[in-house]
Amino acid sequence: MKGSCMIIIKYTGRVDFEYDIQGLLRTFFPGEPMVTDREAEADLILEAEFCDYFETIPMVLRLEGKPYTDGGFQREAERTFRREGSFLPGSVPASDGEPDWDGAGSEEAYDDVRKETKNRLKRLLFDLLKEYTGKTPVWGTLSGIRPTKITSSYLEQGYSEAEAKQRFMIEYYVSGEKAEQCVTISRNEAEILRDVDYKNGYSLYIGIPFCPSTCLYCSFTSYPLSKYRGKTDAYIDALGKELKYIAEICDGRNPETIYIGGGTPTTLEPRQLDYLLGIVHELFDAKAVREFTVEAGRPDSITPEKLKVLGAYDVGRISINPQTMNQKTLDLIGRHHTVEDFLHAYDMARTCGFDNINMDFILGLPDETQEDVRNSMEWVERLNPDSLTIHSLALKRASRLNILKEQYKQYAIENSDDIMEITRRTAKTLGLNPYYLYRQKNMAGNLENTGYAKDGKAGLYNILIMEEKQTILAAGAGSSTKMVHPGGRKITRIENVKDVDLYISDIDKMIERKRSFFERRKC
Repeated sequence: MKGSCMIIIKYTGRVDFEYDIQGLLRTFFPGEPMVTDREAEADLILEAEFCDYFETIPMVLRLEGKPYTDGGFQREAERTFRREGSFLPGSVPASDGEPDWDGAGSEEAYDDVRKETKNRLKRLLFDLLKEYTGKTPVWGTLSGIRPTKITSSYLEQGYSEAEAKQRFMIEYYVSGEKAEQCVTISRNEAEILRDVDYKNGYSLYIGIPFCPSTCLYCSFTSYPLSKYRGKTDAYIDALGKELKYIAEICDGRNPETIYIGGGTPTTLEPRQLDYLLGIVHELFDAKAVREFTVEAGRPDSITPEKLKVLGAYDVGRISINPQTMNQKTLDLIGRHHTVEDFLHAYDMARTCGFDNINMDFILGLPDETQEDVRNSMEWVERLNPDSLTIHSLALKRASRLNILKEQYKQYAIENSDDIMEITRRTAKTLGLNPYYLYRQKNMAGNLENTGYAKDGKAGLYNILIMEEKQTILAAGAGSSTKMVHPGGRKITRIENVKDVDLYISDIDKMIERKRSFFERRKC
């Protein structure tokens, strides 16, 4: 059993970055429990003394505890490290420690000072933890999920790619390789997003929360179809009611992208898919949509009849996701399909004329080795998909792999940049360029998820949902509307309930949540 890591934070001002501090600690001490009880027995104590945002008094961090390796805390002599640094001086006019809220743009200036305060604190802590552990995480101080938003903002401000890379490395301690990767993706994103209408445009997400079974690692809003088969028609009816309201508030304007996800939308029967897509076509001009995607993620949910329905309604992009091409892993994680099932589904889709197919893979699945990943990528090279998405396993709180972790503790979770490199080489061999990237908490190897695509086949919706530059209106159980306000600095989220039964019974309440926000404005 690993030791506990206790965080003690002493505030003398208004700094409130405990979430960021814990995120960085987890980067250096993956899997170690953390508590804030000052009296608890601990192997490591972080003591932080802060000042006010608008003061030049130094902040002080002191770390004391037993030596640490990847195997846990060692029962040896304790050691102490101390770091000291100052806040950003004189950025915002202040009186008695308070910002001048009457000045033009003062709220934005206040936010900027707070951000710089946080970045300085995290750099200070990173240096302290690097000295303590001897480790240098490649993603530096970053714990957020959208690193390319930072490099994109640099390019938008007029920095050259070389300047953007250098600034990213200096401000966030990101490795040169990761900085280069982010700048490249930001450049590719900018080209793909060049004609997107941020001011008046929007994207539409439609959630189908049913799956053939629940995978071991899954934490999405999904329900096994075997238990909800009798409720799918009622769910689609409720969904149609919400989509009708969305069409009304958008006053005839079409979405730029439509994405039907889940869950697994192709768990629906052909007649149900036909009915749902018919509603979408009736309410929106699908032929005018730049990208229409349907997740057909589970090969065991795909039939020729369903593919024909998708094609008849102008669905141009689908995703068929094996996650791995190793049968022993598929059996372990509860995918309930075989490698042969996937190959058959992929061939069916090509035969039906789909020329924009994505494949998803997860690195760090239980007991998967470099050789297993290499085998999966050899299959990718044979099949030559139009896009490829590589995920690093994220151990989510609601997943069975986490809830039943004692049951699976004998299985190794292995991911590294060497393993990621296998997938990067495959993408390069197939002419697939990186076009979006994001990170999540508790990712195997503290790495990232990356999307690759051939020219003209990048998933536009994938970029928009990550970069949060365009409003995304969402319908369905567990879906979240993201309303991007002018200027892009503020986003309002409107959540739907996750429970299918509640969504069906309370659909009018879901619509009212949207109505209360949109009644004074159009989408």
